[in-house]
Amino acid sequence: MPVAIDGPDFIALQVHDVEAAAAFCEQHLGLRRAAVSPPHAIVFDTEPIPFAVRALLPGVSLADTAQPGLGVVLWFRTPDARQLHDQLVAAGIKIVEPITNSPFGPKFSFEGPEGYTLTAHGG
Repeated sequence: MPVAIDGPDFIALQVHDVEAAAAFCEQHLGLRRAAVSPPHAIVFDTEPIPFAVRALLPGVSLADTAQPGLGVVLWFRTPDARQLHDQLVAAGIKIVEPITNSPFGPKFSFEGPEGYTLTAHGG
């Protein structure tokens, strides 16, 4: 039988400014940095899958990319999507898709670090 994968084990967004992207995640999403990160990335203490922002890989340029991550849908779980939505709106964060009901609870999408569209759900 061929070897198979178990599923996602680590997710990272490639960004130009790692510190600014990490600050966004800390200030607006409440993420906490993990105890250890490699020199080119900041890893957050997220469950069940570690999440990070990292420097661009060699040969990657997002300069001509209108929307980084286009085609990838990245969802984050939160205990209260409506409250997070209101916090982001109050902070001036662009809401890309308004709150709607989903099989996973209320959800909405917003513009994250460097233009990535992120989705939050739950509550």
